Amino acid sequence: MDPAVTDTHPQHPHHQHHERHAGSGEVIRDIVIGLADGLTVPFALAAGLSGALQSTRLVVLAGLAEIAAGSIAMGLGGYLAAHGEFEHYQSEKLREQREIVTMPEDEAEEIYDVFTRYGISREATTPVLTELQQNPKQYVDFMMRFELGLEEPDPRRALRSAATIAVSYIVGGAVPLSPYILMSHNPVGALKVSVGVTLLALVIFGAVKGKALQTGVLKSAIQTALIGGLAAGAAFGLAKLLNSSGV
Repeated sequence: MDPAVTDTHPQHPHHQHHERHAGSGEVIRDIVIGLADGLTVPFALAAGLSGALQSTRLVVLAGLAEIAAGSIAMGLGGYLAAHGEFEHYQSEKLREQREIVTMPEDEAEEIYDVFTRYGISREATTPVLTELQQNPKQYVDFMMRFELGLEEPDPRRALRSAATIAVSYIVGGAVPLSPYILMSHNPVGALKVSVGVTLLALVIFGAVKGKALQTGVLKSAIQTALIGGLAAGAAFGLAKLLNSSGV
């Protein structure tokens, strides 16, 4: 028997195509917000106070107090932002649910408008509209996504966002403050080390962020170091200016 006839297996195995996408953008965004502020604000405060206060212990205490207050404030801001996004989505969803009942013709025209933007004719859209009208839940979900451009937020995101930002802020703030804790008898040396470790942390943070978001490790590292360094330098300069003016 001819093996070519009996062999039913393909000679070339099928290779699945795997796409690589960035991870959760919301979580990464929260980490970026928390770490960026945590690295720059406590650094500027500690650096500014180190020139005005003779006691490194006071600098550390002030820095710890700022990290505690900053993490709470940043976490609360993240919670309110995420909770507000969820409430906005629910409000718009209720409005769409009412309109498909009270204004069916207008909603149908909006469906046609959505498909027209993609170059699809009214004739081709009509069967899709009919199917959606028979399934109100999918109808509302379609309108939320394609008419309003809204994705349904996770109702648990507000708490996760608050916790992620707060913890990231604490981790970031510990970096520039740690030299003052470890070098309590050498404030000048602690300041120099704090500058170095903060810039190094910004570079590492930027590289990790670039890899996670697939935007380029080197590019992200340089951008983060430059932006974070400028922000920290500006805050430090302002603190020194206020100290020198006796404010």
